[in-house]
Amino acid sequence: QKEIFGGNAAFTGTKVTVPAELAQAAAELSAQGKTPLFFGGAGRLLGVIAVADTIKEDSPRAIRELQAEQVGFIFPNGHMEMEAGEFCGNASRAYGYLLAKQQGLAGCRSMQLSVSGCDHPITVTVDMDAGTAEAEMPLPKFVKPVDAPATGTLVHLGGIAHLVVQDVPPSREFFAQAEPLFTADPALDAYGVCFVEGDRMTPLVKVPEAGTLVFEGSCGSGTLACAVAMSQGREGIFSVSLRQPAGTVNASVTRQDGAVIAASIGGPVTLSEPFEVTI
Repeated sequence: QKEIFGGNAAFTGTKVTVPAELAQAAAELSAQGKTPLFFGGAGRLLGVIAVADTIKEDSPRAIRELQAEQVGFIFPNGHMEMEAGEFCGNASRAYGYLLAKQQGLAGCRSMQLSVSGCDHPITVTVDMDAGTAEAEMPLPKFVKPVDAPATGTLVHLGGIAHLVVQDVPPSREFFAQAEPLFTADPALDAYGVCFVEGDRMTPLVKVPEAGTLVFEGSCGSGTLACAVAMSQGREGIFSVSLRQPAGTVNASVTRQDGAVIAASIGGPVTLSEPFEVTI
């Protein structure tokens, strides 16, 4: 029995070596708005294909009517892929809650989910009675202080990174000044600035492949980045709840000897009635 696997570059790279020239070709395909999918087996890379949809003339109108900040696509094998291949903590929480509702589950349940932007299945725990869901989050690759364009903390979570700043008015102008902190890393699927004032956080996030720069209603990875920044110098469990334009998101990190060894985000989840939109 032979194992054949497929997925994005991050997942495939955990199983086999992806040659630099093939990784570059995949990056060029991504720049053309296509999604590269790598396939391998028997300890070697078998190839890469690019998937793209033909955009219909009325697609922009349909997307505006959808009024969604982000879109996650569910594959037949249960894998959830975000529009630009990034990791999204809030989408992961919502996906777990949706699965539990579809299966008629009650009470507290935990499940393992395969999602884009993460090289391993993540744990999502739902409480169907309370209407909440909590998702395991990727641990920071590194955390470092920055002095310009303002004093803050840069938190790199792998495929996404955030600059956390305190008492800076949210603006696209500030984001443009901070953007060089991120563009030096081509591996980032997305990056953003978290503008924190007291217990309120306004996230401004860019997804280069999708060509979007959005003041998000809420941002799970941004909330985690804030918790990581705020917990520096502490030990044990640190939790914070941050009010955001669309609601409150909770984040929790566990530190041991200064290092973050566990992280999660959680909060309420509300599902609309199912509907169809053609794009």
